[in-house]
Amino acid sequence: MSILSYSPRAACRALLAIAAGLCFGAAHAETWPTRPVVIVVPFPAGGGTDLVVRSIQPQLQRELGQPVVIDNRSGAGGTLGSAYVARANADGYTAGVVTTSTHAVSAALYPKLAYHPAKDFSYAGFVGTSPYVLAVNNQLQSTDVKALLARLKADRAQHSFGSVGVGTVSHLMGEQFQKLAGVPLVHVPYRGASPAYTDLIGGQVQIMFDNPVGLAPYIKAHKITAIATTAPTPLLADVPTFASQGVPGFEQQLWYGIAFPKGTPAPVVARFNAALNKVLGDKAVVDDLAAKGVTARPGTPAVLQAAVQKDIPYWGAIARSVGATGE
Repeated sequence: MSILSYSPRAACRALLAIAAGLCFGAAHAETWPTRPVVIVVPFPAGGGTDLVVRSIQPQLQRELGQPVVIDNRSGAGGTLGSAYVARANADGYTAGVVTTSTHAVSAALYPKLAYHPAKDFSYAGFVGTSPYVLAVNNQLQSTDVKALLARLKADRAQHSFGSVGVGTVSHLMGEQFQKLAGVPLVHVPYRGASPAYTDLIGGQVQIMFDNPVGLAPYIKAHKITAIATTAPTPLLADVPTFASQGVPGFEQQLWYGIAFPKGTPAPVVARFNAALNKVLGDKAVVDDLAAKGVTARPGTPAVLQAAVQKDIPYWGAIARSVGATGE
């Protein structure tokens, strides 16, 4: 409304509309939720992200007083499920898991991404953070980074690296490692972690980066070999970091969070954040997440929003340095 077209009656109507909206949001938060809340996991069941959410699901249901339903919608590196959340009704009954891959790396790799990570979501808060693990098929017979690099350079056979999808951190770190190795590696993207693990164990792919949540059981069962981690993790305490092996540039960690569609009433988001933080302060939940290689990270929605905005250019620089693209 310009100054020239100012109308006291129109201005009054606008103020009343805003007030009504605020009252509706507050009233909605007082009764919310009155039915199940769906949390979309943009990766398949059984993968690391799915396991993390299932760690908080029972206690979150108790705090909210309603069932929390996990809806796995995988594909395109987690962007399909994330796009679904962005388009969902902003009524507080559909939320989604957001990760470094889906809301930072994706913006760097997909020029025509179906959602804007920084503008299309109402962030509710972090769940936790996790380092990355470089794991290899046992047939490579390598136990550290330098031995693996030597094996790749000496071996005439063409090797491949798997990822949990094009445009994920798993993909970008594989590309970054290929650049370090100085040998061509074929990228084989999967729709999620579980099928990638199966092929890594079977030797269809030989190398993979992923978080320890899903990889640890196979590593401990000696079905695959862990070469290095990007940061120490009690879950794989005997696996050295890249830095301790004299290999710089591999310190990235994955974060997990929860977000609603943009426009979800702020009181609803605040109510969810309070419930989430209470769950993340529960020792049983903290211990369960730690057993999966994840550090619980309670906090405010603003902190997660800031992390998204900060990580988009960070991962964009890495994507450009290795020539990675999601198209």
